[in-house]
Formats: sequence, structure tokens, C-alpha cells
Amino acid sequence: MSLSLPADPPAARSLTGVVPQLLASLDARPDWFPAARSAILVLVDGLGRGNLTARSGHARFLASHLAKRDAARTVFPSTTATALTSLLTGTDAGVHGIVGYRARVPGTMTAPNQLKGWETDGLDPLEWQRAEPLFEQAAAAGRPVFVVSKPQYAATGFTRAIQRGATFLPATTPEERFAVAAEAAATHPGALVYVYVPELDTVGHARGWESDEWLQSLEQVDAGIRRLHERAPADTGILVTSDHGMVDVPAERHVLLRAGDDLLDDVALVAGEPRMLQLYVDDGAAAAVVARWRSSEQSRSWVMTREEAVAAGLYGPVVADEVLPRIGDVLVAARGSVAYYDDRLVDKKAQRMIGQHGSLTDQERIVPLIRLGAFAR
Repeated sequence: MSLSLPADPPAARSLTGVVPQLLASLDARPDWFPAARSAILVLVDGLGRGNLTARSGHARFLASHLAKRDAARTVFPSTTATALTSLLTGTDAGVHGIVGYRARVPGTMTAPNQLKGWETDGLDPLEWQRAEPLFEQAAAAGRPVFVVSKPQYAATGFTRAIQRGATFLPATTPEERFAVAAEAAATHPGALVYVYVPELDTVGHARGWESDEWLQSLEQVDAGIRRLHERAPADTGILVTSDHGMVDVPAERHVLLRAGDDLLDDVALVAGEPRMLQLYVDDGAAAAVVARWRSSEQSRSWVMTREEAVAAGLYGPVVADEVLPRIGDVLVAARGSVAYYDDRLVDKKAQRMIGQHGSLTDQERIVPLIRLGAFAR
């Protein structure tokens, strides 16, 4: 059967272009952004453009600076590990190799968490992530580059994999991070300063993006970025973006995959995440598995083989031979308000998650590009 997937408009901007365009701005080669003396990139994890516009009354500063053109498409899967790697290497998953939240190490039955597997499963930051970080390239060319993030991220394998080359500046709260970023931009001409704000995403997963708690967190982020804008030098460009948006999936919309279910026949390993399953199947079983899943789930999910996903360009125009076997043999990307869980797992904590992402919907993939300071001109 023919596979119909959502297509990005030809002129759509990709998250992979953001950092190269910021560096071009600093080199007086403006394209997306005007030239600036220094640049601050604020990554608010989990703040999709649709989430922001739907709750604009709780983010009046950000919403007032959000123009119609101020949007980009995140990569596939729309998950933090993949998206941040794409943002900070300028490449798609087919090149850098971080192909999802959990992905199989070829030749094994292990599917490490791509955010934490560096420590728990021994992934090598210099090998598993295959693309040279843009921060490393910029620093080698003599540009001051800083990462302002939570202290506990300073020495992680994921930080080394995608942020090496930058000077790490620890700061516990978002307000402290914004103050540190403004100071770094002011005191280091030509600097690129990256600020990571994970708090909104954390609340969204736990309580849902439509919750009062998420609104309170959004208000705090909005106020903090407003103060950053006021504090930063006028010739510093500030860009606010995100890695993905978020949808709420209540427990009654969970699909629990249990031992003996037909959907698990011939499936050797379930990985990915609830809204973007990666199924690794027994040899020669991909056609049977994809047919079974389509028969059951095609009304609420896109079901495709690895080959179909690659041919559709979901992992970028190039998928390296080394990366190909990391991708599931069969992919199930939710398009309705649904999430899939392997209920055979003893640990059920993931099933308490409300806010989710990972799939191809606009709500999950369209993120803001909000221009402040020198970039607003």
C-alpha cells in the first residue's frame, strides 16, 4: 500500500539550520537573522509553537514577539535526544545516528536510552554520535562558545557527545541561567551562548501541557526571558526555540501491549517511545509485522517499514550505513491522541506520563523561532 505522510512545505525552516545561521550572523553573513555582536540561543524544552499560541495569555512577552514567520520544523523523531543532537550538529538523525529515545545497538538485544545510555550502557560519546558538534567547530575557529545549563548535566556523556568544545557554565534555576547568559554575551564579544531550559518539559510530562502547573511554569519562563531581553546588550541577538512540542495523552488512550498480543508476534524488541515505537523484528518478519500493525492501527498511527521511512526522508536525505540498523524494522508513529506501552515491563512509571511527543504531527514538530534583541530588527 502507498504510505501517506505529512510533508513539510518546501520553504520550511529546519531545526538543523538554526546554529549555522546564528554563526553566520556572528560572522556578518546575515540570512535568517541580522548581524549581531553576540548571540544567545535559548532552548525551552517542550515548548511547541502550538502549545505557545494556545496559551499565549500566559506568555505575553514571548507571544508578543512571535511573528507568523517565526517557526521551524524539528526533526524526526520529535524527541529530545534526536532533536538536540540535530540542533547542535546541524545534521539529521541519518547522519548523527541518534535515531530515537531508545534505539538498538546493532547486533545486540540492547536498546539504550539515548539521553542516559552513555552512563548506563557504555555508549561512547565520541563514536555513537557520529557528527562533529558545531560548538567544537566554532571553538576551534576561535569563537567563544558557552553552554549554560543545570549543574548535573556538566559531565554527562550526552553533553560530551553534542556540546563538546563549549565552556560549560552551571546554573541551577532558569533565572540564574538567564543572568549567566547575559553576562557571558556582554563580556565575550562574538560569543555564542546556549541556554538549556528543561523545566517546562518536565512539568508537561508529569502533569500535561494543559495543566495549571504547566501554565505556571510557562509564566516563569516567559518572565525570565523578558528579563534576559532587558539585561542583555542591545547588540546581542537572542533566539528562543524548542526541540519539540507536546500533546497530552490520558491513561484511557494508552494502548497496552501485553504478552500474547498478536501485535507482538515476531517482535524481538520494542524500543523508541510511546508515540514513536521502533519495533525490531525476527529475521524476515518485517512484512508480516507491518501488515498486522496496519490492519489494527492505521486509523490512528502511521505504520511503516524502515525502508519506507528512509525513502520518505524522515531521517534526512542521507542515512549512513552504520546508522541504518539502529532504526527499527517497523515504525509506529501516532497521529491520534494515543500512546503505545509495552505492558510486559515490570516498571510502569512511564505509563504515568501525560505530556508526550515523538511523532510527526504539527503539534509535536513545529517549534517557535522567536527573535529578540538585535535579531528583532
